[in-house]
Amino acid sequence: MMLDLLDTPAAVIDIPRMEKNIALMQQRMNTLGVNFRPHVKTTKCVEVVRAQIAAGAKGITVSTLKEAEAFFAAGVVDILYAVGIDPSKLSRAMMLRKKGCDLKLVVDNPAAAAAVGEFVRRHGVRFEVWIEVDTDGHRSGITPGEDTLLEVGRILQDAKIEVGGVLTHAGSSYELNTHEALQALAEQERAGCVQAARRLRDIGIACEGVSVGSTPTALAARSLEGVTEVRAGVYVLFDLVMRNVGVCAFDDIALSVLATVIGHQPEKGWAILDAGWMAMSRDRGTSKQSHDFGYGQPCMLDGTPLHDYILSGANQEHGILSPAESEYGDASTSQDIRARFPIGTKLRILPNHACATGAQFPEYHALQATGELTVWQRFYGW
Repeated sequence: MMLDLLDTPAAVIDIPRMEKNIALMQQRMNTLGVNFRPHVKTTKCVEVVRAQIAAGAKGITVSTLKEAEAFFAAGVVDILYAVGIDPSKLSRAMMLRKKGCDLKLVVDNPAAAAAVGEFVRRHGVRFEVWIEVDTDGHRSGITPGEDTLLEVGRILQDAKIEVGGVLTHAGSSYELNTHEALQALAEQERAGCVQAARRLRDIGIACEGVSVGSTPTALAARSLEGVTEVRAGVYVLFDLVMRNVGVCAFDDIALSVLATVIGHQPEKGWAILDAGWMAMSRDRGTSKQSHDFGYGQPCMLDGTPLHDYILSGANQEHGILSPAESEYGDASTSQDIRARFPIGTKLRILPNHACATGAQFPEYHALQATGELTVWQRFYGW
């Protein structure tokens, strides 16, 4: 099947763009001398992960145990579950370990560490646990200089649990848009995580691993001295948020939603598409950035951006395509919307957030350079 015959809405991955993104990130990690452990929550797709591993990735990062179970079943063994472990999920984690999965868990507080210790004592299972540190105030973790870091380390050590390392995520990088600011945050991320590992080592805890990562900081870091691995996820597809951050261009974005024009409101200059927020997601991540793309950037079927239009609104199954001012030129209102986009016209909409948009679909349609399509399944659930 070819793109112009595909039922809509549909999630489309441009394979050449995806492969280029994978190769460039892996090459950068190789140059910086660190292992790369991609975060697979963006795609949750076996075919994509196989391409990342084939390029040189060392293990994967997941955000749910469902991902860990699915990717382990597909043959991936080295898996980091990079969300603080809920004690009620330890039985599922134990089953994965007993089946041979090298699953690594994460904690960031004494209560969680103690719960893992008690579970290990009762069940005799071996876990490798990493401690999450907070290097930018964005989300979870223990600040590198906090005494709680050492307390958590000692709780795990006393329970004879291997402390595999420390990890951090500079999620505040999504709020930046200059290379200089990204470089500074990348160094802050690196230095903070290295400091946390050093403090643990100073009290006799091995803590071999130092794991950092976000797509923007991975692409901006000048040095990763003391770091053993990097994690990044959205780089594989990119999106409009990343374009605004400044780490990709439009023609690097490998995910789009194929949509069809189903109606018009000519007095408003609108074309109505069959892709609303159920297809694009409600993520409006670009609304606070330098350029607001509404619910997405429309493109022609060949991927050429229509810079004078925007997906300005979205209901559940309806998207509103309307003229938009942009740095590329004035809004195009002189041509009748019905003539510009006749009923049945197919467009590709670039998403604000690839992770959120991908999550709306049970499958991807992988677009080869020849124009042929292959269906790739996507995981759901927790």
